[in-house]
Amino acid sequence: MRNFWVFGYGSLMWNPGFPSVSRRAAVLHGAHRALCVHSWVHRGTQEQPGLVLGLDRGGSCRGVAFEIAAGDGDAVLGYLRERELVTNVYRETWRLVRFDNGEKAEAVTYVVDRKHEQYAGRMADDAVASIVRRGMGRSGANIDYVASTLAHLREEGIHDPHLEAIARHLED
Repeated sequence: MRNFWVFGYGSLMWNPGFPSVSRRAAVLHGAHRALCVHSWVHRGTQEQPGLVLGLDRGGSCRGVAFEIAAGDGDAVLGYLRERELVTNVYRETWRLVRFDNGEKAEAVTYVVDRKHEQYAGRMADDAVASIVRRGMGRSGANIDYVASTLAHLREEGIHDPHLEAIARHLED
C-alpha cells in the first residue's frame, strides 16, 4: 500500500482519531455536507433519532484531506470502517478532491446511502432544528454536535450556509 488521502467534512476534520502525515484544505465536487442521516447511535436512538452529517449528492463540499502513511493504511482504514460503518448508512468510496493550489488527489470518504432507512433526505430547517433539539445518543446531545461542527467549520474558515441557518433556528 502507498500513501493515500482521507477526506473529512464533519467531525473527522477536528477529531480524526488516526495519525496522518499531512493535513490540507480540500474541496470535493459532486456532493455536499448535509444533516441528512438519522442518528440511532451517537446522537439519538431508533425511538428518537438525532441528525448527523452525511455527504449527499450534488454541489460541493469544502473540508480537510489527511495524508495517511502507507504503513498506517490498514489500521486507519480499519478504524474508519469501525467508526463510519456502524449501521452501514455510509458507503466507503474514493473521490477526487482538489487542494487550494489546484492539485488533485483521490481520497477515501464516506457518502450517505440514499437507500438506507436512516437517510433523512432534505427537510425544512425548522424540522431539522426540532429533531436536533431532541436528539441524545451515546456520544451526547445532538445540539452539541451541531454547535461543535459549526464552531470547527468557522475555525477552518469554512462557511456553511445550511448549518448557519440551522444554528439560527436552534437559537430561537
